[in-house]
This record gives sequence, structure tokens and C-alpha cells, in this order.
Amino acid sequence: MKKDSVKIVTIGGGSSYTPELVEGFIKRYDTLPVRELWLVDIEAGREKLETVGALAKRMVAKAGVPVKIILSYDRREALKDADFVTTQMRIGRLPARILDERIPLSHGMIGQETNGAGGMFKAFRTLRHILKVLEPFRVRTTTTTSLPKSSWRKNWSNLRPERSGAKS
Repeated sequence: MKKDSVKIVTIGGGSSYTPELVEGFIKRYDTLPVRELWLVDIEAGREKLETVGALAKRMVAKAGVPVKIILSYDRREALKDADFVTTQMRIGRLPARILDERIPLSHGMIGQETNGAGGMFKAFRTLRHILKVLEPFRVRTTTTTSLPKSSWRKNWSNLRPERSGAKS
């Protein structure tokens, strides 16, 4: 992709992993000039998104890169004209992760949120939400979508589509 600047949307922008993502964009600004970084989350994650978003804004200001950080709770608005879309969702938030890890352990199985029974629990909860995020990509050739045909998507939700049979 050869562009002067790009718009990136991160679904699950209130994640504690977001500062690492922002740091990566800062370090690679010369090769990936991010014009706008939209951090999108759900209303229940407002406090986390505002905290992480404020940190992201301080990070880009300190680095002196002209990245506009936009916080949003409106996925449709955020996806308009996106060049890249990343996801890092935890459906059910931390209480679900605790169950993902403890239920398998109580049955003598690996209790980890990204593999084993706990990983499957997370995948079952996450898959339908990932598919909702992907929906605009499926219809992007119609006039009803605002995503450019060249949009890319990257899932960092630890959901392994190739293992679950999901297709994008």
C-alpha cells in the first residue's frame, strides 16, 4: 500500500494492549504514516477507553508525530474510509476471562484464555462479534459501505479463524 497517510481503526481501543500498538505506530511512522487512529470501544468500557485514549494522545504528542487520536463508541462512524482495521476485543470483559481460565482448571484441564477449553470459550463468545466487524468488508463492493476496497483487517483478539473454520 503506497499512501501519504492512513486511517487505522482499532475495535477494542480501551484495551491495555493499545499503548503497545500506539508505540509501534510511533516507531514506524516513517514507513506507516498514520493520519488518524480511531480507538473504538463499547459504552461499558468508557472509563478504560478514556484512560487509554488520554495516554495514547500524550504518547503521540511526546513523540512529535502528527497522529490524530479519536475516541469513539460508534463503530460504523469509525470504519468510514478506514485503511486498516484491527480488533482486540475481550467479549465479556475480565469476568469472562476469569471464567475461561478457572472452569477448565476445575476439570483438570489447561486454563488459558487463548488455547484449550478456555480458548474455545473465548472463541465462541468472540466469533459472532468479529463477524459483525467484518460485515462491511463483505459488502464493500456495494454503494452502501464506506470502506474502501483496499481496506485491511487484523484480528488481535486471540481468535484463530483458521482453527475455528471462520472465513473473512
